[in-house]
Amino acid sequence: MQYEAIVIGVSSGGMNALKIIFAAMPAHFSIPMIIVQHVGAQSDGQWITLFNDKSQLEIKEADEKEKIKKGTIFIAPPNYHLLIEKDKTFSLTIDERVNYARPSIDVLFESAAEAYKNKLIGIVLTGANSDGAKGITRIQECGGLTIIQDPKTAESAYMPKAAIAAIEPNFIGSLDDIVTFLLKIEQQKR
Repeated sequence: MQYEAIVIGVSSGGMNALKIIFAAMPAHFSIPMIIVQHVGAQSDGQWITLFNDKSQLEIKEADEKEKIKKGTIFIAPPNYHLLIEKDKTFSLTIDERVNYARPSIDVLFESAAEAYKNKLIGIVLTGANSDGAKGITRIQECGGLTIIQDPKTAESAYMPKAAIAAIEPNFIGSLDDIVTFLLKIEQQKR
């Protein structure tokens, strides 16, 4: 299967989890990653700069109408829901909070599932609420691949547990297991 995008949802404990994933991705990893990390509305995005220092891939905030491109990690901007349109561009909204969050993981995952169908990988990592459970369900319904961090290895187990309660994922593992799994998927493309 040729996957065209990876969506990742993280909340509490997410910075540490993302650091591990970003640092492990080689420069040739081409599947774009789109991430919702719950951050405060006043966040200035400085943490993205810190991630760029640790990654061989470009990491940037997603912009309105921006085309999703290979080899890039896109982060939802603070206080905006991030959606993926059918033409594989981003859309930003300031609609009501979903699961007490904006950006919401469910909003990203559901729009990505509609845009990419079975060519999407959805990943739920550490977090302290149930955001992502509904979205990962939609990804599975559309034929996408679903991955959830093992709650025993998560800094905050609530979000992975909620996702596992919603679906039977294709893969459950530690962050290192997830990285290895993604690298195998990338290798199969070649």
